[in-house]
Amino acid sequence: MAVNPRNGRPYRRLVAAQKAKGLPCARCGEYINPRLDPRSPWSFTLDHIIPLSRGGSLLDPANARSMHRRCNSARGNRTGVTAPMRASRRW
Repeated sequence: MAVNPRNGRPYRRLVAAQKAKGLPCARCGEYINPRLDPRSPWSFTLDHIIPLSRGGSLLDPANARSMHRRCNSARGNRTGVTAPMRASRRW
């Protein structure tokens, strides 16, 4: 049975250290509530600046940043500078 490195202790330590910094979302700039249910679209997730699918390091703290689950999913595996999300206009 293969071991998933994202379930390992070093990865969990990296996530905990990043979460403890209390930084805002790297995509939208909004506050990330650390107490939200992990399944919430506004909960904390660890984003990799260089996506793992493009050769980024899983455990490198310099490749990690804080993001909302929703923002991280919307970013996908794109690299480069992306404009921050803006709230949609309510008509």
